[in-house]
Amino acid sequence: MSTIEASEIQTKPIPEMTDSRRLRVCHLSLTLCTGGLERLLVDFARYHNPDQFELEFIALGETGQPAEEIQRLGCPVFDYPLTARGKLARISQLSHFLKGRNYDVLHTHNAYPHFYGSLAGRRAKIPAIIHTRHGRRFGETFNERLQFALASRIADRVVPVSDDTGKRCKQIGWLTDRKVTRIWNGIDVDRFVFTGPADDLTAITVSRLSPEKDLITMLEAVKLVIDTLPEFQLMIVGDGPERTKLEKKSAELHLEPHVQFLGERNDIPNLLSQAGFYVSSSLTEGISLTLLEAMSVGLPIVATAVGGNPEIVQQPDTGTLVPAADPAQLADAILVMCQQKADWQQMGQRARQRIEQHFNIRTMIKDYEALYLNVLTTTRK
Repeated sequence: MSTIEASEIQTKPIPEMTDSRRLRVCHLSLTLCTGGLERLLVDFARYHNPDQFELEFIALGETGQPAEEIQRLGCPVFDYPLTARGKLARISQLSHFLKGRNYDVLHTHNAYPHFYGSLAGRRAKIPAIIHTRHGRRFGETFNERLQFALASRIADRVVPVSDDTGKRCKQIGWLTDRKVTRIWNGIDVDRFVFTGPADDLTAITVSRLSPEKDLITMLEAVKLVIDTLPEFQLMIVGDGPERTKLEKKSAELHLEPHVQFLGERNDIPNLLSQAGFYVSSSLTEGISLTLLEAMSVGLPIVATAVGGNPEIVQQPDTGTLVPAADPAQLADAILVMCQQKADWQQMGQRARQRIEQHFNIRTMIKDYEALYLNVLTTTRK
């Protein structure tokens, strides 16, 4: 592909930095509450190289449990809302704060921190500015596209988490291939150990219960499945703004004996081990962490062919992909997967191998650290 991959950066020799001190890295995000992005930030705190990098985290909005966990791991967290009125005033406010922290690298995450962070970071003379785009749902309005393009020109590198997101970054931001470096998300494969699929016709999905996850389509698909396979069961793990709506829909479809709403849970690896396969009905994805986690424990996959999902799921070796927002096709894929029960173990083993090889959190963080050094070496010449 034309976009630079992280592996290409790692193969290039990185000259040693003349400065022997640890490099100060700031991760700038909108929030530090429950979510996939926030889980990755916790992993940055947990798995970074402490001999070479010193990490701090700034949240421009709400903080919660992930912020507390980052602090327990020894990394400072700053809750710093931009309270100034007007864009220029907010850029000035953030620039003043960043300048006082003496950062070598500013690493922004998603749209709001990208715009304000990139402009403020350049004004504060931070040597390296990196931006990670965690999904493809951005740039819906002209103003959003303009802000993304401006911030991306100021940033030293834009990092999409999937090839699909990378294409959108280049299209919206009018970016060259050299500006964009794809680094796939990763998960902690030691936490999500291989257990293999359970010997039950039970599927699981782990998701925020929000519109983009399109769980209405999943419930409609389950209704079609149980008409043919009445023993089928679905576990829905997670919470969100659509929970009441989804529970009402489940009742209307008379799915109570077949669908369990388990809410927020902290025992996800154990729940995944109780399912035969994983199912997702999302309308959009970057690189889905829950999909990676399911494959890591050894579950075959039925998912929608959106965003980065085709980069994760290899058909038919590790699962099946179907069009989004199509209950009939999703139901057909679930039924076929149930009929392939004898193949689940082998599919799960191949899924685990793929995660170990390409989606390991430690590899992801090493890729980012190599990118930091690469950019710093270039900017300091």
